[in-house]
Amino acid sequence: MTPEDERFLRRAIELAASARAGGNPPFGSLLVGGDGAVLAEERNTVLTDNDISAHPEQKLARWAARELDPGTAATTTMYTSCQPCGMCAGAIDRSGLGRVVFALSGEQLGELKPGGGFPPVPQEGPALLDEASVPVADYYR
Repeated sequence: MTPEDERFLRRAIELAASARAGGNPPFGSLLVGGDGAVLAEERNTVLTDNDISAHPEQKLARWAARELDPGTAATTTMYTSCQPCGMCAGAIDRSGLGRVVFALSGEQLGELKPGGGFPPVPQEGPALLDEASVPVADYYR
């Protein structure tokens, strides 16, 4: 971890405090280009936007996918106050960002939450392989 990484993480933590002050869960993130310039910043707004997907990491990943070409996205670093959740990690992967640096781990966050967080939703599958394969066949070739 470099002094620059620590500086940007401190900014993510400031954004988290700002989110909390605004009535939202305390999470913040910023996206930094390969040249060290801040490209965008976001705060969690799930409550004020009434949108369960309004995590700052998700919003930045979507912004990057819309606004950056793949080569530029690959040079970026996302700094975030907490390790991205599964939803956000998927968006980050799909957006092609180059790197993520986080302050709190998901495990550390769970220790700070009463009850440890959300229980997993039961899932069943796979099923109907022949039928489900039809719309997907040849798509990724």
